[in-house]
Amino acid sequence: MAYIDSMLASGEQPVKRDHQHWFVLLADSRYGILAILAAIALLVLRGAANITGQADVLIGWVVLVLVVVGLAYIGWQILRYVNEEYVVTSRRVLQLEGVINKRVMDSSLEKINDAVLTQSLFGRIFGFGDLDILTASETGISRLRMLRQADDFKRAMLDAKHELELELSGARPLPSPPLRSAPHPEPAPGGGGIGAAPVSSASAAPNRAEMSADELTRTLSSLADLRDRGAISAEEYEAKKADLLRRL
Repeated sequence: MAYIDSMLASGEQPVKRDHQHWFVLLADSRYGILAILAAIALLVLRGAANITGQADVLIGWVVLVLVVVGLAYIGWQILRYVNEEYVVTSRRVLQLEGVINKRVMDSSLEKINDAVLTQSLFGRIFGFGDLDILTASETGISRLRMLRQADDFKRAMLDAKHELELELSGARPLPSPPLRSAPHPEPAPGGGGIGAAPVSSASAAPNRAEMSADELTRTLSSLADLRDRGAISAEEYEAKKADLLRRL
């Protein structure tokens, strides 16, 4: 099981998962790459200068150390890159990092006010960008640097936020149960009789849960906010409002 799966709450589902661009891995591995290039340069210098004796042995050891240290450093950066992940779920945006010691930061979708995507010409060519998440909280994720396919990540995040708002406001109706055919009335004993009278539609209809005045006020406020932002139409707002008032 992936580490992210253990961080999800009950009913929470991952929507989008991505990493930083591989340019970040290249930049973080620069010291290891420089060490290997230095080892290659020493080997070329030793061959060109025809060095022998103790100096040749010393250069050999230096080359070996540079190669081992460089490869180890690059390997560690690869592990860090693989374990750093950005995830959009149906409830939050999470940033996971760390190979041995894990660190998880998250921002609730409810508190996200907006997201600003910045892409340079180089970023548009190679498919990465910086995503600034503006939240109502002082803590949480604020900047996703050099995120791969940042425009898709932003779109998935805003879509998940919209779905959550509809769910919390009650504007999204629950799926209806499948229709079942009514049972045929059985004839009364004695033959020729008519079965029992069908149950009235009023008694067969499911009872709707009543709402308190405070719950109704909060729900109507959320619906009005969705209407003002264009998430739902005025007709949908009035229909849901009338339905909620009938539950009071």
